[in-house]
Amino acid sequence: MTTVKCVVWDLDNTLWKGTLLEGDDVVVDDRVFQTVVGLDARGILQAVASKNDHGPAWERLEELGVAEYFVHARIGWGPKSSSVREIADELRFAHDTIAFVDDQPAERAEVAFHLPQVRCYPAEAAPDLLGLAEFTPASVTVDSRRRREMYQANVRRQAEQESFDGPSQEFLRSLDLVMQIGRASAGDLSRMEELTLRTSQMNATGVHYSDADLRALLDDADHEVLAVTMSDRFGSHGAVGVALLERGERVWHLKLLATSCRVVSFGAGATVLNWLVDEAAAAGVHLVADFRATSRNRIMEVAYRFAGFTDEDCACLAVLTPPPAQAQGGPTQRLHLTPSSRPAPDTLRLDAVRLAAT
Repeated sequence: MTTVKCVVWDLDNTLWKGTLLEGDDVVVDDRVFQTVVGLDARGILQAVASKNDHGPAWERLEELGVAEYFVHARIGWGPKSSSVREIADELRFAHDTIAFVDDQPAERAEVAFHLPQVRCYPAEAAPDLLGLAEFTPASVTVDSRRRREMYQANVRRQAEQESFDGPSQEFLRSLDLVMQIGRASAGDLSRMEELTLRTSQMNATGVHYSDADLRALLDDADHEVLAVTMSDRFGSHGAVGVALLERGERVWHLKLLATSCRVVSFGAGATVLNWLVDEAAAAGVHLVADFRATSRNRIMEVAYRFAGFTDEDCACLAVLTPPPAQAQGGPTQRLHLTPSSRPAPDTLRLDAVRLAAT
C-alpha cells in the first residue's frame, strides 16, 4: 500500500468541533490534535480544504495553535475536489498519496468521483489514522521529522522568487545555494531508502532499494552509495538525492539516480549528472545509466538525454550484468555516454567527493 504523503483536512465538524459560520465556539478535540501532531512527526504533510470564509477560518486556526501544521490552505466556496487537486499539484504529489478527511459523505463522494485515487476518510476515523498502515512510513528520518518546516521555508522562497526582478539564474545565485555530494554512511540509509520510495518524477528506474539492499552496496568496494544534500540562506533542504554507482575499470554504471521534486527548479539532477560525467572523464571511463520508464518519470529521461546519454551501442555494455527482470513496468534501458570534462555549476557552490582520485 502506498504511504500517504499529505492529509487534507476539512474544518467544520472534522478538524474542529462545531461550525464556525454558525457562531459556534469551535475547538479541536484532543485526540484529533494528537493525530495532527503525530502525522507531522512522521513527516506526513497536512493541508486544509474547507468551505468557509478564509480570513476568519485561518484566524481561528491560529488561535487554536494548529495553523503552523498546515503547508497549504484552500478555504473558500469552490468544490473540494478542486481544492484537493490544487494542493496535490502544489506539492507535486501523486493523487494516490493524498488522503482527504471530511464529515460530509457528499463531500467525500464528490472528491472520490473527480479524484478516484485520493483516499477519503470520515471525520470519525481521524483519531485512529495513526494506527493505519497507510499512515505509517517504513522509517522516520531526521529529514522526515522536519519535512513540514522545509516545505514552509520553500513557500517563503517561492514568494521571494515571485517578487524578484531579474533573470531566474540571478535569483538562484541570490539564494547562496550549496550542494554537497558525499558517500552515504550507515546512518543515512533510512533517508536514502525513503528517497527511492517517495520520489517518483525524478527517479530514473522507480526501483525501491531497501535498507538491506543499500547496506549491501555500502559494504561492496565496487559500489558507491552517494548522498546529495542542499541548503541555502532560507535553511537546509535536507537530503535531496541518492545515486547508486558501480565503478569498473572501463565503465561506471549508474544504477539509480533519484532526486527530490522539491529541488527540480534548482537543477539538482542536472548538477549531479554533470559532476558525475566530469568525474568519469577524469577517470577515463565510460558512463552507462539505467533508465526504466514509469508513469511519472519522463522528466528524468529528458535529464539524461540533455546530459548527453544516448542509445549508442558500445562494447563497454557487454561487461555489465544484464538488468534484472521487472515484475511490472517497462524494460530497463542502458543509456551510454563517453564523458568529457564539464564546467562547474554557476548557480551554486558544489562540495563533492572525488571519485576519480580514489
